[in-house]
Amino acid sequence: MWLILAFCSAALLGFYDVFKKLALSGNAVLPVLFLNTMICSLLFLPFILLSSYTNMLDGSMFYVEPCGWEQHKYIVLKACIVLSSWVFGYFAMKNLPITIVGPINATRPVMVLVGAMLVFGERLNVWQWCGVLLAIVSFFLLSRSGKKEGVDFRHNKWIFSLVLAAVLGAVSGLYDKYLMALPDNGGVGLSRMVVQSWYNVYQLFLMGLTMLLIWWPTRKKTTAFTWRWSILFISLFLSAADFVYFYALSLPGAMISIVSMVRRGSVVVSFCCGAAVFKERNLRSKAIDMLLVLLGMIFLYIGTH
Repeated sequence: MWLILAFCSAALLGFYDVFKKLALSGNAVLPVLFLNTMICSLLFLPFILLSSYTNMLDGSMFYVEPCGWEQHKYIVLKACIVLSSWVFGYFAMKNLPITIVGPINATRPVMVLVGAMLVFGERLNVWQWCGVLLAIVSFFLLSRSGKKEGVDFRHNKWIFSLVLAAVLGAVSGLYDKYLMALPDNGGVGLSRMVVQSWYNVYQLFLMGLTMLLIWWPTRKKTTAFTWRWSILFISLFLSAADFVYFYALSLPGAMISIVSMVRRGSVVVSFCCGAAVFKERNLRSKAIDMLLVLLGMIFLYIGTH
């Protein structure tokens, strides 16, 4: 069940990337990110309030358990990690083709895998290792495809920004497993709704400070902000993708290394839209990279059975 949910999350993430590209093209990055965090917070705020002041959600999958500062301090750190990853990732998405961003993000679970092996003692079988190796090969092939569009992986600051976002995203994935693991297993023991609801709220405050201190004083000297309806869909698809993701991790037997890898199957959706919507170039060579990622997903699926 957790593997099926991981695939659902991957599809939702693909559309999230597409709407993110639509919202960011020729637009100011920080206001788009601020609105994204605000909408996500507004989506989950009713669950927090209804859980705190009524009995309507008691016993349901939307119930947000009451927590003290001892638990909230871990969620604040989660918000800082995720928001840092988003800032770097949003700037990279604005300045790079989505058909390059998607496959690079697809290599993120390799970092999660190494961390999962070191921290949680997870082990992969031969099929799963084949899937990981295919993802690594796709990254090197993609660097060759990028050169045809003038994107030098060694000297492009947006590539470095994207890689940094991927590293922070991998750290966030490992941290999720720690937050939701039971104390008997060395974790904090938080529920998925507590993590997802409150980290969105904390992100809103963090982005509010960022807007006030960084963007607002320089707004007339940088790219102007324009409202687009795609900004709303960024939040909707992201919230749905994360909800399914956290639910998958909360199920018995869920492996963070596999869930994280499968979620990168979102590259299929973003790649197809990059071709159809954004009319990006060199699709044939990039398609090979995408197929390697897909093949890796298949190997991982076989490995879990």
